[in-house]
Amino acid sequence: MEFTVNFNDIRVFQWIAMVVAASLAIVMLLIKVPHTEHAKKLTRAKSMVALSYLFCAFIFGYTLTHQSVASYENFSAMTMLINVAFSTTTIAFSLINLLSYRYVDYSRLLVSIFAVFIVSIGLVELFFNGERNLFNIALISGIVFFSALCIYYIIIFDKWYKHSIVLLEKYYDEDEEHKLKWIKFCFILVMLTEMFIIIYLLFFKSFMFVYIGFYILFLLYFAGNFISFIGSHKLLLDAFGHWTIRPSGKSPKRKRNRRKPEADVEAESRSSDEKIRKGLSQWVEKKKYREYDKGRDEIASEIGTTKELLNQYFASEIGKDFRTWRTELRIEDAKQLLLADRKTSTNVIGEMVGFSDRSNFHRQFTKLVGCSPKHWRDTDGKI
Repeated sequence: MEFTVNFNDIRVFQWIAMVVAASLAIVMLLIKVPHTEHAKKLTRAKSMVALSYLFCAFIFGYTLTHQSVASYENFSAMTMLINVAFSTTTIAFSLINLLSYRYVDYSRLLVSIFAVFIVSIGLVELFFNGERNLFNIALISGIVFFSALCIYYIIIFDKWYKHSIVLLEKYYDEDEEHKLKWIKFCFILVMLTEMFIIIYLLFFKSFMFVYIGFYILFLLYFAGNFISFIGSHKLLLDAFGHWTIRPSGKSPKRKRNRRKPEADVEAESRSSDEKIRKGLSQWVEKKKYREYDKGRDEIASEIGTTKELLNQYFASEIGKDFRTWRTELRIEDAKQLLLADRKTSTNVIGEMVGFSDRSNFHRQFTKLVGCSPKHWRDTDGKI
């Protein structure tokens, strides 16, 4: 007896999707997150994603147990819509929670899941009752409802994504947005999976196996990125933890002191500037500018001052902000290393001088030097 697999058969892809979703759910549940106060929401997000994958496996299994129904592909399309609606809800909320410094109201999530559940039960009942006209009306209503949910998720996600970028810029004195781009990209993929199934139900009546194949790839891609993020979640937790301690984003109120004589103020200012000048000199000598993923408060502490005084010093004495000044130091360091160590790749050189992102290093180097790192090395620094 010869065993053959027909990849045009939708059931093959459903079996694969069920196994993949169940396996990834188990992996998610087994992964441990550090027990810290600000990691609790990451644990909750992980549990939500695992729940979404388990539900996905259940729906595919439920669909496969009804292979004898008439119009099996239409039935599969309907259950896929239910599957995607549920996963869109849970994954969207989990991504939003990753971006927020506080818990997003889970009552909204519960209401959304309950609404999806009620609509889904209604669609399944009408499908098996054979009332086609009523089923079609319910299906269109369900599509409109799920589309409205997507719009709502997009609005909420956009708000928190922009807010998280602001927090990172306030806490880290360099560009860290690239470390969040996977969240934005995965959210877009989640919305696209919902959009694709809606387009399929409205305009196409075949090739469901292609969509399920795409969905399998999405499950794998999202799980891989999410697991990777768990290992590097400290980036956001530090920034959000700092914001949670001071949720207003403002410095604590200080008691009013009597106004000091101008001579005393000028003397204190000169003393502070001199202290910062010496601290910066030692900081540069130790090549501390090569370090990244540090908050501004930590950097100021290393120099021996406060973030506010450091910013004031650069504005009045240097004439540029700290980030620009440090970037120039890194680029000058990179220019020397590129010529002194020709065997090391330009990307590694960028990491050595403090750029955590390859594209950012090339962009900043070209902006300040006028050519790419490779061209600088190839021409021996003569551009």
